[in-house]
Amino acid sequence: MRPEKPAAADHVDADHIAEAARLERTAGLYPEDAEQLLLQAAAHLELAGVRERATTLYDRLLSADAEYPPSSPVLIRALKAANLWEYDHEAEARAIIDGVRAAAPRDPAPWVIVAESLEAHDELEQAHATFTEAVTLLLPPETPDPPYATHPLLFGRHRVRRLLGADHDAWDTLADRVSTAPVPLDELHDPKRVWSLGSENPAELRAEITRIQAELGSYREALSRPFPVAVLHWPKAELTELVTAYPSLTAEYPSHEAHLATIESSLRELSASGTPNLGIVTGTVPSYEAFAASESTSPDHPNLLPQYATTLAARGRAVSWPPERGTECWCGSGATYDDCHGGAS
Repeated sequence: MRPEKPAAADHVDADHIAEAARLERTAGLYPEDAEQLLLQAAAHLELAGVRERATTLYDRLLSADAEYPPSSPVLIRALKAANLWEYDHEAEARAIIDGVRAAAPRDPAPWVIVAESLEAHDELEQAHATFTEAVTLLLPPETPDPPYATHPLLFGRHRVRRLLGADHDAWDTLADRVSTAPVPLDELHDPKRVWSLGSENPAELRAEITRIQAELGSYREALSRPFPVAVLHWPKAELTELVTAYPSLTAEYPSHEAHLATIESSLRELSASGTPNLGIVTGTVPSYEAFAASESTSPDHPNLLPQYATTLAARGRAVSWPPERGTECWCGSGATYDDCHGGAS
């Protein structure tokens, strides 16, 4: 659930607008990353209440004239629909939501956005139908370990079913199992809890504050995860070009095979140490040289490499590690991760 704009001083809105402008300028400098940057800018504009400008950014990303076609057009349409409904463009929002549902995306995020938009406008039956379509498509009830990205689908469906008074089913049981909130989901999503906000009993009010804090913590974890700890990956052709142009980096990269093995072993060590939210960013020589120039240093400095990786991650270029079961390996071999680097001992 994307948070609504809180009541705040005008300077808070100005901060959001200024950050949106900064992100738009950055998108002009890095057009290949415009999608992630402009989506962040649109979110700031929504928080500032400047929803018409946010819609303009969504339309810009979806335009046929865009220099780089969006990688997630269904997600952008879902965000646009949710935004439109918030400033009285209900008919257009509903039409877009119908289109998102018909597209049946394999990414959970568009489903969550349109279902929560329906829920926010008291369309509980339609919200439930949308959540159910999504989990039916993406998450069979017997799934033992649902991917993190699908958790908001399970929690949202559980919440709406509690509001509708529906009995638990297999997906609700799965939602209970994967929830890390200190308060059980049945308690968090209890429709009666809203009435306790009008109580004059301090104990009831304190209990409700605890429940709300737990729920907000879950949303923050789902929606505001930090940039991943990203490890830099060079495809074979790029690595050859890199060490040919900058021989001093040969010590860092003795061979492409060693480079790939180091990536996997480094990520496994980080995971074993408890480091969360790991990712991989893929470098290119022109991008790296441009980054070095922006830092007023030479590309042949090894200590520049982790800075470059962090910058790529901050620009939304990281791919989460490990890949989901049955998906292609991060190295680009074309084999599944389990049959490639994921199968290494």
